[in-house]
Amino acid sequence: MEQDQTPSEKSGHPPAQAILHEVRTAENSAAYLLPKLQSMKESNPHLTLLDVGAGSGTISVSFAKLIPDGHVTGVDLNPNILPRARAVAEMAGVKNIEFQQGNVYKLPFADETFDVTLCHQVLIHIGTPWDALREMLRVTKRGGIVAAREGDYETECVWPELPELCKFHKLMAGLMSAGGGTPTAGRQLLSWALKVGVERSQITLSYSTWLYHTPSGRKICCKFYYSTLLLVAAIMDLIAVFSLAQGLCDQLRGGSMREKALKFGLGTENDFEEMAKAWEEWAKRDDASLAMLHGEILVQK
Repeated sequence: MEQDQTPSEKSGHPPAQAILHEVRTAENSAAYLLPKLQSMKESNPHLTLLDVGAGSGTISVSFAKLIPDGHVTGVDLNPNILPRARAVAEMAGVKNIEFQQGNVYKLPFADETFDVTLCHQVLIHIGTPWDALREMLRVTKRGGIVAAREGDYETECVWPELPELCKFHKLMAGLMSAGGGTPTAGRQLLSWALKVGVERSQITLSYSTWLYHTPSGRKICCKFYYSTLLLVAAIMDLIAVFSLAQGLCDQLRGGSMREKALKFGLGTENDFEEMAKAWEEWAKRDDASLAMLHGEILVQK
């Protein structure tokens, strides 16, 4: 659903709820694809890649860096997020990339246009994900790859198990189902690919975990003496934790999540405030962690 453009989006700055998504990169969100991409790049450095549901563009931009002699196209249904994606690319100094509006059910490209077509956390939100996979296959060249990675809400684990966070888990699954999505998308990717006629021998299935956790000050100091790169990684972990908590709090207190939950009768304003306070408490704790299993498929066309 398209939304009115906010001042932050007009200026190329991310809305609060989008900041969390901007910790996503090819390395942490599409590692399952990277070895195949590298082998393809060795035989064809001029690869073309399509990122469906690109959002703020951080995954798209990181792919563009990995194929500097190739070209990346990012599409998103929401035109209001595209200025932010272009700003992310500009800040990264990436030139071999473009962003445009596009619907996963009817991509604005000819048959067999791209060497690689991928999506991340898109199929979980839509009603007929197999149709989206069919369309992604259509725009992918013979010999190319279609890749997808989707979460599975029933595998989510959080600590500490604050009652309000357990309520939030049920809220998210309920919202996804009410909106026509599939909370268990990760485990269904293989069956969806088979449903559109892909042979089992063409599909590589894998699973990985997305993890948020709060590193202690002691851990960060030790990592500093071990490696500056590890220090940066630890800081990014910390940023991700606070981005997660802040983004969810913003949504619960005034974002589209709250509006949809009220519309579907999945909670009250008091419920949402209690959940937001629980996320704030979670973010402050050294023992806080959250993880979820993700399903991944590579389809060789």
